[in-house]
Amino acid sequence: MAQEGNRKLSAEDWAQAALNALGEGGLSAVAIEPLAKRLGTTKGSFYWHFKDRAALIEAALATWEQLGTDAVIAEVDSEADPADRLHRLFAHVIDYAAHDRVELALLASADQPPIAAMLRRIADRRIEYVAGLLREMGMPAAEARTRAVVGVSIYHGFNHLARVAPESLPGTDEQRKTLVDATFHTLLP
Repeated sequence: MAQEGNRKLSAEDWAQAALNALGEGGLSAVAIEPLAKRLGTTKGSFYWHFKDRAALIEAALATWEQLGTDAVIAEVDSEADPADRLHRLFAHVIDYAAHDRVELALLASADQPPIAAMLRRIADRRIEYVAGLLREMGMPAAEARTRAVVGVSIYHGFNHLARVAPESLPGTDEQRKTLVDATFHTLLP
């Protein structure tokens, strides 16, 4: 195995480096030689862990799915009250949209089959999670689903604004809280 500094690199290190490159320059930025250079290693380290670039992209997508959806849901689920979970979810995703570019890069590559399948799966999971929270709050299933689609769409709008007009997103904690509250209330009848 190759080393970064004095540490042995893992497949997870490569996947994270691929995600970072993806967020900075899109799918085309996920290239083995530049990643090896960034990690301070050789291409041999890459081939120790992955068969090819497609396998690295698959690992990076799995990492992103875990961090961007699974971990967020687990964190939010620590709240007992579904309304508090929903509010906390939007606080988290508004902050995420302001600081992370990976999801936008993935959306820009949504025509690529492995990315399209993952994005569809994640969108369904996120919509179902928000709909479940709304149902727990007493909303009928059909209305909960519709409002969940609106909520996930709002999140994608935050991501887009962070990319094209970052100054339009809140800069202070108080402004961010106002935006989170407005989003939360938009979803409630």
